[in-house]
Amino acid sequence: MSIHSFKKLGICLAGLLFLTPSMVTAGADSGFYIGAGIGDAPVKVLDFDESDFAYKIFGGYNFGYVPLVDLAVEASYVDFGSPSNQSINVDVSGFNAFGLVGLNFGPIGIFAKAGLVSWDSTIRVAANRFNDDGIDPAYGIGARFQFGSLAVRAEYEYFDLDSVSDISLISASVVYTF
Repeated sequence: MSIHSFKKLGICLAGLLFLTPSMVTAGADSGFYIGAGIGDAPVKVLDFDESDFAYKIFGGYNFGYVPLVDLAVEASYVDFGSPSNQSINVDVSGFNAFGLVGLNFGPIGIFAKAGLVSWDSTIRVAANRFNDDGIDPAYGIGARFQFGSLAVRAEYEYFDLDSVSDISLISASVVYTF
């Protein structure tokens, strides 16, 4: 993970903070939620190590919390972009299912998540095209800041893809709880 990726995440998070209302209430809302995020996705395949703009859309259900603990389930679609160099182009996307557990400290919270990613990839090398897919483990950590029913999240997710090898996602998201 490069310093450039951290700068992009910081800029995205700062922009999202300025676009949200200033009224803050304590704790995370329970119930169904939807969200969208943008970020940077470093992709590593053998000697290939590039990154590209990525986005995700997600939804889930937050079961609420017992004093400080949050429990939720979440499903998402992630497009990792199309990182490329002079001879290789990689396209990867996936559907995810996660279980989340978090700690709440008023309007601020931290969380970890674990689950599975069902992914599909296309790797182009010169005139050759290779397709692959699979289901593999995925993990993540993040922090959120709650504004009533709106929240801003910053996350790092790691996708342990079998043949594509190493993909991560550094993102900032906006979440709305119904």
